[in-house]
Amino acid sequence: MRADRLVSLVLLLRQRGRLSATALAQELEVSTRTVLRDIEALSVAGVPVHAERGRYGGFALLPGFRTELTGLNHDEALALLVAGSRRGAQAFGLGSALASAMLKVVDALPESHRDTAAGVAERLLIDPETDLLARRLDGDDVPDPIAGEVRRAVFAGRKLRIRYAALGRPPRWRTVDPIGLVTVREQGYLLAIRSGEDRTYRLSRILAAEELAEPAERPDRVDLDRAWQERGTRFRTGGDQVTVLVRVDPARREELVGTALAVLAEEAEETQEGEESGADGWLRLEVTFQDARHAEWVLWKLAADAEALSPQWLRTALRERASALAARYGASTR
Repeated sequence: MRADRLVSLVLLLRQRGRLSATALAQELEVSTRTVLRDIEALSVAGVPVHAERGRYGGFALLPGFRTELTGLNHDEALALLVAGSRRGAQAFGLGSALASAMLKVVDALPESHRDTAAGVAERLLIDPETDLLARRLDGDDVPDPIAGEVRRAVFAGRKLRIRYAALGRPPRWRTVDPIGLVTVREQGYLLAIRSGEDRTYRLSRILAAEELAEPAERPDRVDLDRAWQERGTRFRTGGDQVTVLVRVDPARREELVGTALAVLAEEAEETQEGEESGADGWLRLEVTFQDARHAEWVLWKLAADAEALSPQWLRTALRERASALAARYGASTR
């Protein structure tokens, strides 16, 4: 790991010029003390890195220095394969590997193309962490050691022991046969087999993981896309799902559809004259949710831009919640 970090440090200095110890520490995700030790190690190894004093000082390489330390390691190559989604790499614990790999890719470019590539990259922003309303687009936060252990078991074809916190249940250990990893909307999932049954685990709910020496009992080949679709079908047609008839402002339709399990029917409401209101009028949809709590949460989030028409228990739950909130804010402050 340190060798990879030293290479990344050299490439950062080559591509960006003078950088402070603080800036290098942020880029490499280590402490400034570690950076200073790495700088000393590079100097001892003959890399011409020197310190520049002053307010705008930092560390820099002698002009014209070039190294061929650009070979990609396993995780960096893997990170490039999932680089179509930066958040996908993050969900699988490959964020730092992706950053390191991209440094090596840029450094491997001919000098005539390197500056052009850097300039173009500055004008592209993919998957920012917030939208235009400054709302954070939260994805899964999976510690790198856990993600790495899960990855290794998946690729090596070995059994995996995980401590998993299922929703609404206390965490417990279980041993699974890992099949593959899937990322959907910035959330990572482990597809596995347990006791002969298909299982799907949210990566962010895995509290600890241990790759075992025993080979996994799984098919030699897998079609992850098909496996994901089949599990999605079983998920949508089982459990405590509820069907809701709801009317919604077209401006919030995508938000409703994006959080529901499925849309069973949809139509535009009609005006009093019997003519369809079209895009400017509200829509009426029949949708399914995972359970009662899921349905209540989605409709509450849509506030006055949606109305649950049925079932009655959902209308009652939303009315009671709204009444409690109105009573809270109707009282004078202490």
